[in-house]
Amino acid sequence: MTWRGGTAHRAYSVIVFVILASLDNVAIGLVPPLYGFIGADFGVGEGYIALATTVMFLVSAVAAIGFAYAGDRTDRKPVLLIGTVLWVAGTVWSGLSGGYLSFLGSQVLAAFGLGAVASVSFAVVSDLISPRRRGLVMSFWGLSQGVGTIAGTMVGGLLGHDDWRRPFLVTAAAGVIAGLAYLFTYNVPRGESQPELAGIDYDERIHHDHLPVILRRRTNVWLILQGFSAQVAFGSLVWLPVLFRARAEHQGYSLSTAVLIGSIFATIFQAGGALSILGGLAGDRLQRRTPRGRALVSAVGVLAAVPFYVVLFFVPMKIKVPDNAGSAEIIPAVLRNVFTEPTVAACLATAIFALALTSANSPNWFAMIGDVNPPEHRGTVYSLGNLVNGFGRAGGNALVGVAFRGLSGAFPPPLNYAVGLAAFQFFFIPTGVMYWLASRTVAKDMADTHETLLAARASALSSDGEPDGDVSGDPPVAVEGLAAQQDTRADR
Repeated sequence: MTWRGGTAHRAYSVIVFVILASLDNVAIGLVPPLYGFIGADFGVGEGYIALATTVMFLVSAVAAIGFAYAGDRTDRKPVLLIGTVLWVAGTVWSGLSGGYLSFLGSQVLAAFGLGAVASVSFAVVSDLISPRRRGLVMSFWGLSQGVGTIAGTMVGGLLGHDDWRRPFLVTAAAGVIAGLAYLFTYNVPRGESQPELAGIDYDERIHHDHLPVILRRRTNVWLILQGFSAQVAFGSLVWLPVLFRARAEHQGYSLSTAVLIGSIFATIFQAGGALSILGGLAGDRLQRRTPRGRALVSAVGVLAAVPFYVVLFFVPMKIKVPDNAGSAEIIPAVLRNVFTEPTVAACLATAIFALALTSANSPNWFAMIGDVNPPEHRGTVYSLGNLVNGFGRAGGNALVGVAFRGLSGAFPPPLNYAVGLAAFQFFFIPTGVMYWLASRTVAKDMADTHETLLAARASALSSDGEPDGDVSGDPPVAVEGLAAQQDTRADR
C-alpha cells in the first residue's frame, strides 16, 4: 500500500492539521483562568492581563491575513512551520516572563505565529475533503478549536492554580511535538478534492487584484461580517470561568479553590460544543436539498441559542466541594455535583443545549467558504473572516470587563457577571440575520465558482489533452440549476 498521498497518509494529515488548529485555541485559552494569579505576580490588576488576551486576539487575526495570502501564493508547508516556531517560542517566553511588559511582548509573538496556523491549515484541509462531506469534516475542524479552548481552560486551571507558569511550558512542548508531526504530512495539491478539477494540474494562485473578485461574491461579505457580532458574544464567554469563580467565592470558598472550581465548571459546560458534528451533518443533509441549506442551519442555530444562554447565567447553582483541597479531591467532587445537585444539572443541560445550537455555525461557515470560493482564495477569505472575528472577539473580551465593572455598582458579584454576560449574548441576533442574508446569495455564488473551475479545467485540457482521472465520482453539491434556486429578492 502506498503511503505518500494514500488514504492513510491523507487521514494522518487531516488529524495533524486539526491538532495544530486546536493548539492555537489552547494557547489563547490558558490565560483567562489565571488572570488573578498572573496579575498578582506582576503587581497589576486583572484588567491588564485581560488586555494581553485582547491584544493576542487582534495580532493573531491581523497576522493571519499575511500568512494566508502567502500560503495561497506559495508552498504552504514552510509558511505553517514558521508560524508554529513563532507561537511555540512566544508561549515559552510567556512562561518565563519576569514582568508584565515581558509577558505582553511574549503574547504578541505567540499571537503572530498563531496567525499562520488556522488560516493555512484551513486552506489545506479544504483541499483534502470533497464538497459533499465538507460540513461533517469541518465540524471536526470546528470541534477541535472548541476542544482547544476547553483544553486551554482546563490546563490553565488544573496546572496553573499553584504555578501559573507551568501551563505555558506544557502547551509549548505539545506545540513542538505537533510541529514535528507536521513534517510528515501530505503536501496537498490545490483543489485536489474538487470534482471539477479531477485529473488535471491546477496551479492557480491568488494575486493582489483578486480582492474585488472575492468581495463581489456577496456570500463572502456576509460570512466575513457575521463574525464580528458573533465573536463579541463568544468573546464574552471567555469570562465564563470568572463567573463560576465568583459564584464559588460568593459561597465562601478560598481564591485557589474558586479558580479551580471555575475552570472545571467552565470546561464541563462547554461540552455542548461537541454537538457541532450534528450541525455539520444537518448542513450537509439540507445542502443536498437546497444550496441555502448550510446558511439556514447556521441562522436557526444562532438565533435559537440566545434565550438558553440568558437562562444559563441566572440559574442558581449550589456548589459543594472540599475547600483548600488538592485538585485530586476537588475534580471528582465537582463531577459528583453534576449528578447530586439539581441546580448544577440544570445549568449543565442549559449550557449543552445553547452551545449545541451555536456550534452549528462553525462547520457550516467553514464549508460555505469552500463552497463559494476557488481553492486559491479560501485561505485568504478565511483570514479576512478571522480578522473580523478577532476584532469582535477582542471587543467582546474587553467590553465585557468594562461592563462588569460598571455593573458592579448596581449588582454585587457574581450578579454583575451574570447580567453582563447575558446582555452580550444579544449580539448573536445580527449574526443570525446575516446568515439568512447569505442564504439568499449563496446559490448564485456557488454556480459562479463552479463555472470558474470548469473554465480552468477546459483551459488545462486544451493545453495538456485528456485528464488522468475520472471526474464523475463525486459531483459538486447541487451545482445544476443553482442560480435558478437563488432567492429572487437577493438583489433588492
